[in-house]
Amino acid sequence: MRIISGIYKRRRFEVPRTFKARPTTDFAKENLFNVLSSNYLDFEDITALDLFAGTGSISVELVSRGCEKVISIEKEPAHFAFITKILKELKTDKCFPIRGDVFKFVSNTREQFDLIFADPPYELKGLETIPDLIFNHNLLKEDGILVLEHGKKDNFDDHPHFIEKRVYGSVNFSFFR
Repeated sequence: MRIISGIYKRRRFEVPRTFKARPTTDFAKENLFNVLSSNYLDFEDITALDLFAGTGSISVELVSRGCEKVISIEKEPAHFAFITKILKELKTDKCFPIRGDVFKFVSNTREQFDLIFADPPYELKGLETIPDLIFNHNLLKEDGILVLEHGKKDNFDDHPHFIEKRVYGSVNFSFFR
């Protein structure tokens, strides 16, 4: 896992081979952050929520690029421990990992975010409900953006908050505002 840009640029972390997570590829992650910074966000001083954080790759990239606060939600104990280990190595106080269920967190939090990134397992039951959950619980700030990573079989073009889709190999990102 590689940090692409920012204060931790070029740092690498070895992800254990036993992980079930499917990390966002470096190619897709680099393109995603280019789109976000060119079209939607200045990462300095924003708050972000990383749902289904997996290896923590997106969370760490956000912190590296200047996010003021990142909350990472990960249910799997080994993945949560890995994220915690990376954050200790980086000595950052900008990222707050929470070991828990994404759907419970979304239903119970009252905080709002500038950016929400969700990378659920592509076969997750209920994946298609994620955008509605985010908007029904009012988790985005006024000009906030939701990015949902998903497989090619999912299509959100008709969702009322959908703004665009980007495809990088087998990785699909749908953007909502």
